[in-house]
Amino acid sequence: MSQNAIAPATLADAARQFTRAFNENDLDAVMEWFAEDSVYDQFDGAQARGLAEIRRAFEPQFAGAFGVMKFIEEDLFVDAIERKVMISWACSIETKQGTGSWRGLDLLHFDERPRITRKATYAKATTLKLDAAGRD
Repeated sequence: MSQNAIAPATLADAARQFTRAFNENDLDAVMEWFAEDSVYDQFDGAQARGLAEIRRAFEPQFAGAFGVMKFIEEDLFVDAIERKVMISWACSIETKQGTGSWRGLDLLHFDERPRITRKATYAKATTLKLDAAGRD
């Protein structure tokens, strides 16, 4: 294994713990996974840089603005040499208007600790209108 590599099982476990923090609706636990200078590429093309911006980007989701969201792992690939993980998921959402779901994935880049230095999210949906999903 390369000097910069991290064991595949360590990276897979990190990605799963990160996803578990989302499913437990624990923003503080999610933020602990990010490095200081992380970048979050959101599904809509917006980008958040640094811990404060990333936290602000996630706050509506964790406050329940879009309903109750759960991410169910579908597949996971690890590149230990490059310290990257791809985790695909189905996201279920429960709102006052009913339930729904979509599929997507996160590409997670890790540093040596391992902390996330980049999270790129991609969503597969006909329309993804989260800003209105949880409102009356």
